[in-house]
Amino acid sequence: RVIAGLLPPAEGKVKVEGGGDEFPSVASASHYLGHLNAMKTALSVEENLGFWRAFQGEAGLSVGQSLETVGLDGLGHLPFGYLSTGQRRRASIAKLLVSRRPVWLLDEPTAGLDKASEERFAGLMRGHCREGGIIVAATHLPLGLEGAKTLRMGD
Repeated sequence: RVIAGLLPPAEGKVKVEGGGDEFPSVASASHYLGHLNAMKTALSVEENLGFWRAFQGEAGLSVGQSLETVGLDGLGHLPFGYLSTGQRRRASIAKLLVSRRPVWLLDEPTAGLDKASEERFAGLMRGHCREGGIIVAATHLPLGLEGAKTLRMGD
């Protein structure tokens, strides 16, 4: 929450070096994927992703390309509320792809995904890191990222 700019830090500061005018703060440089999917259930998947693409700017993939990338091509016309738990999660992952942000903040990102979808998402995360992005994730499960650093909280 501190990195996302939702809570002030108790000490110090969090910043993105080299963000310039494009990303003047960590919050502006970040995508947040939480356990709630941040999608309106009555809107279609395409309408939801279109909203986020327009709202966040810095275009990434098109809505159609992002849905194809997460394996939901052909389902974009459906209301988000009609999707299964795993499909909802994949649509939320597509939200990461429709606008470019260098920092992905992920809270239990694989919750609700089957094994094949977990592997597909791991590939997306590896690609994001190869392109210079960073991922900060809170998870109980390994994400399939080689060289990831781990900070364990508690026992």
